Amino acid sequence: MMRRSAVWWTAAGLALVTGAGGAGWAQAQAPAPASSGRVAIVDVQRILARSVAGAAAREQLEKDKAAMQRQLDGQKTELEKMRDELEKKGQLLSADARREKQDAMERKVRDVRRLVDDFQAQLQKKEGALLQRVLQDVAGLIQRLGKDRGFAIVIERQRAGVLYNSNDADLTDEVLKAYDDQTKKATK
Repeated sequence: MMRRSAVWWTAAGLALVTGAGGAGWAQAQAPAPASSGRVAIVDVQRILARSVAGAAAREQLEKDKAAMQRQLDGQKTELEKMRDELEKKGQLLSADARREKQDAMERKVRDVRRLVDDFQAQLQKKEGALLQRVLQDVAGLIQRLGKDRGFAIVIERQRAGVLYNSNDADLTDEVLKAYDDQTKKATK
């Protein structure tokens, strides 16, 4: 009896979905007719990675990072010397002198950790500033190309979580080319 009831309810549910009730459901799920505006997609991360200005920004960041790394390496060498000296001469020193050397080494370790944190903060700030400048330049190009091509809205691919778009809706390559052309003209 219970089995017949479950089968009946399943059949009734299917009838509603495929029958008169299904027509309303299908209409509710169908996409709304397109208005006069179209939607375009731009992959800003790809523009940043492949553009001349994006590459120059990354190169500058790498130079800054290398300089910071050299400074950290120097600090690390000093710290290793202090550690080696404490290990070699620690047994010969008085308890107070050994404690002083250990305290000095601990201060040096804290200083190096603070330096690392400072360098990371500086790099993040520089990266943000460089990327912000590139994004401001690209934003104007995106607006102009979107308007010229008749798009009502342009969506950034990564942030919007776009799963699919047709090639004709993707402005990334056009923006990249226009941005590189603009950058080349500005450097001449």
